[in-house]
Amino acid sequence: MEDCCRTCMPCLNRLWNCIWPEFHYPNITRPAEIRTISGDIRIPSPKKRPTQLYAALFDFEARSEEELTVKEGDKLSVIEKRGDYVLAKKLTGSLESGLVPANYVALLRDEFAKYKWYYGNINRQKAEKLLLAPQNTSGSFLVRISESHSDEYTISVRSEGKIFHFRIQRTSIGAYYVSDKVCFATLEELVRHYQMNYKSLGRELFDMEPWERPREEFTLQKKLGEGHFGEVWEALWTAENRKVAIKMLKQEDTKQDEFVKEVQALKNLHHPKLIQLLALCSRGEPVYIVTELMTKGSLKSYLASPEGHVLTSAHLIYMASQVAEGMAYLEDRSIVHRDLAARNILVGDDLVCKVADFGLARIIKVFLTKLSLLQVSAFVKSKS
Repeated sequence: MEDCCRTCMPCLNRLWNCIWPEFHYPNITRPAEIRTISGDIRIPSPKKRPTQLYAALFDFEARSEEELTVKEGDKLSVIEKRGDYVLAKKLTGSLESGLVPANYVALLRDEFAKYKWYYGNINRQKAEKLLLAPQNTSGSFLVRISESHSDEYTISVRSEGKIFHFRIQRTSIGAYYVSDKVCFATLEELVRHYQMNYKSLGRELFDMEPWERPREEFTLQKKLGEGHFGEVWEALWTAENRKVAIKMLKQEDTKQDEFVKEVQALKNLHHPKLIQLLALCSRGEPVYIVTELMTKGSLKSYLASPEGHVLTSAHLIYMASQVAEGMAYLEDRSIVHRDLAARNILVGDDLVCKVADFGLARIIKVFLTKLSLLQVSAFVKSKS
């Protein structure tokens, strides 16, 4: 059956690979040999490219033998990409290999890139501009590479509207310190110490809000539609040079503080079959909810399009399986979608489907419930 399916419908290879997983690890080939009259001439193998280091961004629990369980911060090498997944190998511990969602890993350009307070090679002026942004408050800080000493670092921290810079130096054995009275084996330990003992530094240290972004970073390009909350736009995120979708929240639909509380839940949901929250603009109006862009729009509109009319049963089963995968993730975390429908499933290239509006649906319900209670209360009072 497998051979028949793969031969007749090769366009569904991703589906067949899920049903009949098949790993193809790269073979280690021997150096090529050329036989000549004078004997064997051995051609040396090409120099091995240095392994690119990746890090796991989130915890991932394997659901089958083909998948690999990883913890946030695990060091990995990526063997190959497979659609929405990568075949990765652990570089420490068990050295196991397996599939991990592609958006769960990131290229580690240096060893501190996994920390949200680490901003790498940015200059003093850029650091001050970031820290003085409206979304950051007193105590917001970042760590950057020193401009004068590339093997040292600087803590830049905002306090009472001003920016202070503290140089992190290294000892002869590689330890980190701000004051030579106390040294730390790692940069992470140093930062954690001053977060807990801010008086020794003289300034409090709090992480900057990683989701809040300046509205100026987004350029609206094309209106995609309008929903209950407001308009939905395709936009360019200039700081990241990528296309995104922006949903605008109208003030009269819900209170801003209730909205922000609900978005907190979205920040903790990470799955390749759920629309990912990328950023938030909650200062001022309208509020921007920035998510990844799905080029084909909603499943409801896609099924009614010419492309949708030619889909086979196998295509539909493949799309439905992706929705089920996303919903299973929500169920594992005791989250109820409350409004699962074709209009809330978004479609991308290669029939990739993702569940959307799983966080905002609750806001609609809460808002309507409160409104209904107010109307009932007013009706009872008028009768009495």
